[in-house]
Amino acid sequence: MEAITFPNGQITMAGNLYLPDGFAPDTPHAAIVVVHPGGGVKEQAAGLYASKLAEQGFVALAFDASFQGDSGGEPHHLEDPYARVEDVRAAVDYIQSLDYVDPERIGALGVCAGGGYSVNAAMTDYRIKALTTVSAVNIGTSFRRGWYGTDSDAAAVPTLRALAEQRTAEATKGADPTYLPYVPPEPDENTPRDLVEAGDYYLTPRAQHPNAKNKFLFTKSVSRIFTFDAFHMVEDLLTQPILIVAGSEAGSLWMSTELHGRVRSPKQLQVVEGGTHMSFYDVPEYVDRAISQAAPFFREHLTGEPADKG
Repeated sequence: MEAITFPNGQITMAGNLYLPDGFAPDTPHAAIVVVHPGGGVKEQAAGLYASKLAEQGFVALAFDASFQGDSGGEPHHLEDPYARVEDVRAAVDYIQSLDYVDPERIGALGVCAGGGYSVNAAMTDYRIKALTTVSAVNIGTSFRRGWYGTDSDAAAVPTLRALAEQRTAEATKGADPTYLPYVPPEPDENTPRDLVEAGDYYLTPRAQHPNAKNKFLFTKSVSRIFTFDAFHMVEDLLTQPILIVAGSEAGSLWMSTELHGRVRSPKQLQVVEGGTHMSFYDVPEYVDRAISQAAPFFREHLTGEPADKG
């Protein structure tokens, strides 16, 4: 693994580049850009997937989102879906510039919100030739309709009213910025199982990282998140093959099945029995299942090898 940086407009992005065993710099390689979940950093799930893809022979890049982790951008702790999508494009810019990467053999893999961002990026960036989502989340729809997708979009209105009040307080009264947690720090009996498990992942030694602060700016993030739809026009603009991996017990499964139902390009949906949303972040059984599907999928669509060689 090599720590690298690359430009994204005026922002300097920080990434970890994983190279396969027996790496030969004079041989063109297929490459995968790996996109981390909301609230995550490159050292967590994204780095795990990148390292395992490198074991399968791919060059793989995990990177911190702009305004987050070791990447630049101010204010920090901003979750801006539109910036996150541009991050993916900038990562493709970087990886296709490497002499040992074949620019016609670049894929993307996104976890959780990173899956939604990857889909949105691939819809308008056909340099991405194949795409995998793992526990995909359409962050805007999830924020508006709730984790299980049972609310209407109008359920967002009270939060937006509170946002307007907070923004006024910051602009006219010098109030300090307010931050929201990505995962509940103190779950209760009403907290979805997936989010309880997310707290165990992000907030304990299991995967805790000093750059993952479990917070994002309220006013500057929520106004962008609530109007974002990662799957808008996916029926018409996504032309690349896609593999969608999710757990049968994930509260977020509805977003993966919706995506699969709407996509018209070559598609596969792999629902792994017993998996929850967080199972695919670091539980070996489920991460290995996802890689066992993703590696041959990418091998087939980026190298032309039969899928059963994974």
